[in-house]
Formats: sequence, structure tokens, C-alpha cells
Amino acid sequence: MAALVRCPSLLYRPLRFFASMSRKFVQDPHKLLLIPGPIEVADEVLYANAHPSMSHMSPDFASAFGDCIRMTRDILYSKDAQPFLIAGSGTFGWDQVSANLVEPDEDVLVLNCGYFAEGFADCLHAYGAKVDQLTAVIGGTVKLSDIEAALKRKKYKLITVTHVDTSTAVLSNIKVVAELVRRVSPDTLIVLDAVCSVASEEIQMDAWGIDVVLTASQKGLGTPPGLSIVVVSQMALKVFENRSTPVRTYYASWKKWLPIMKAYERNAAAYFATPPVNLIYAYRASLTQITRGPVSLQDRFEAHKDTSRRFKKFAESLGFKSVPLTEDVSANGMTALYFPDGIIASDIVPSLLKKDVVVAGGIHSAIKDKYFRVGHMGVTAVNPERGDMDKISDALAETLKEAKASKL
Repeated sequence: MAALVRCPSLLYRPLRFFASMSRKFVQDPHKLLLIPGPIEVADEVLYANAHPSMSHMSPDFASAFGDCIRMTRDILYSKDAQPFLIAGSGTFGWDQVSANLVEPDEDVLVLNCGYFAEGFADCLHAYGAKVDQLTAVIGGTVKLSDIEAALKRKKYKLITVTHVDTSTAVLSNIKVVAELVRRVSPDTLIVLDAVCSVASEEIQMDAWGIDVVLTASQKGLGTPPGLSIVVVSQMALKVFENRSTPVRTYYASWKKWLPIMKAYERNAAAYFATPPVNLIYAYRASLTQITRGPVSLQDRFEAHKDTSRRFKKFAESLGFKSVPLTEDVSANGMTALYFPDGIIASDIVPSLLKKDVVVAGGIHSAIKDKYFRVGHMGVTAVNPERGDMDKISDALAETLKEAKASKL
């Protein structure tokens, strides 16, 4: 890349310029990014993101977009769910669900395990839904008995579950929750906010009866930010198609986007709004690694579990404590840790940054200053030869030792 800086004209040469270089394309040195998203991105993915500018109506791009739609479905073990790949953040998925599936004054049940469930509830309110929340204790999940009682009291249009709440690193057992909903209230749509879990936690969309999975490109899917990814079951699409009131959005309307997605899956271009062309190429590169690479999907999930267990155990040996109350509700793609007694955020986070390791502070309002968060998704978990976890482990141990010494 230094060559590009010295000679800007090289920016306009075809990608074969890079392919002809004697060394493999690699990223410039940078601070190790270990937040819960964006995450570290593979060299090949950034290389794909440097694709020459392309028309979004060209056959080549249509083929790339179609590949992305098909492989997105594969990651969720679905045969016929409909992916929507639209420029936007993960938060935009909330708007799509709220605008397209919920009509004014319909009842929605939100399972609240942290900051992001609260955000989803706010979005549903904005589109006129009547929202009830079941709130878990910090570090825990909502009790199944409470969910069952709520579903028996009232008929809900949909229920939302945050698979991994990024504010607490709490993992909800969506398989068990979905089984309960299907038994007690089979017409209630099950919506999974999986922004921080797709490709790092197993999701069997068809087998478990999940109606909507919403996520984003920058976490376990290992692509730069900017792509909102929502996958919708055929049952949910029928609910959308049979709604009795107009969709109260323009850009997020599936009436606009569904023909576009179907066209691209046929490798035929169509237009409503310009897609993020280069990001689609990057996304295809990452999906290809995930679905067709040397590591199977199941082995990928196991690699995340192993990385998670090892790091959590190491951190606890230093005196940190996990925010999730038990191991079975602990996410595998990230870790949230309470500071040891006498240690505060300013003792840890800035010091790690000076050691070229970037972690995230707390965002849950009730415990914001008491903990911090580490992401270990994608290549960080699957490619241990990178040494990402060794680097943060060494840096964390050294930082804690320095912090304790400064307080003597």
C-alpha cells in the first residue's frame, strides 16, 4: 500500500497490479482491534474491498451480489429464507423489522438483557408498536417461566431476542426460547437480533423456527462496517405481504427491496437505491472464507468457544470477573469483564491502547464505569497463528501489574 501513496496513479490500475506483486497483499501495521465490532478483517477481504469501481447494474456485480445472498442463507442453515443486504448499520435492521412487520398499536414483547434490547424497544415504539419488556438481571437472561406467562397473558405480533447483547456479553439460548414460543404462541413471529452473534454463534434458522435474523457486516462476518443484513422466513414474508396498513417507511420498505434482492439472486441487476458495491465484493470474499474455506462452520463455532473459554479463564486468573453470571449465558465472540477492586477504566483501557491493543469501555448505564469489553470474533478466533489473543493476554497482565504498582 505504501507504493500507492508514493504513486497515486497506481490507484487507477486494475487489480492485476496487486496480483502481479511478488509478495502477498498484506495490511499496513496497525493497532490490534479487539472491540466487539468492527473486528480485525482478513487481508483477502480488504483486498476485495479495493476492487475497481463497478456499475451496480453490471452482470459481474449482479453475480457477486447473488453469491452473497446465497451464502448468507447458508451461514444460517436456511433453505428458503429471504436475505436483504442493504447499505446501513446493524441498527437499520431494527427499522426494517419495526416498519415492515409491525402495524400501529400491535403488541410486541422484548426480552431485555441489556442496552441493545432497550434500543430495539425504542425503535418499535417509534413505529407505533405497543411494547412490553421482560428485563433480566444484569448478566443474566430472561426466565423461561416469565416468557411463558407473558405469552399466555397476551397475544403478541412478535417477540424480539438479542442473541448476544453487546453491552453485557450475555448469550440467550434462542433455540430453547423459540421452542417455547412455538409451543405457547405459534403465530408470534420470533425476531433474533444477531448483530453480535452471526458467524460466531450457531444459528439454525429453519430447524429452530426463527422468523427474522438481523445482523451487520462488521462483527463475526468479518467485513468492514456499512452493510445491514436481515434474513426473513417465508412465514414472516407472508405476514408482511398480508398487512392491512401501508408500510410507514420509504428506504427500509421491503416492497422496494424484495424485487431487488430476487433479481440479484437470479444474477440480474435491478435498481432501487445504489448498493455499497465495493463492500459487497468484500462481503463475498469473507463469506467465501467462512462457508467454503478449510474450516467448516461447525469447527468455526468450536474455535470461538475455545478462544472464549481460554481468554475468560485467563482474565479471571488475573482477578477480573465476567459480567455474565454463568458460563452457559456467556457469549463466545466477546467478553465483558468487571475490573478488580481498586482498579478503574482509566487504569486499563488507555494503557492497553498504548500497547497497541484497542478494547471497548462499558456502555450499560447501570455498570458503565465498572467493566470493559473485548471482542474475539472472526480471524482473531479462527486463526490462532495470528497471535491476537496472546497479544491481548500479555498486554492485559502487564497493564494490571502496572496499575496495581501505581497505587502502592
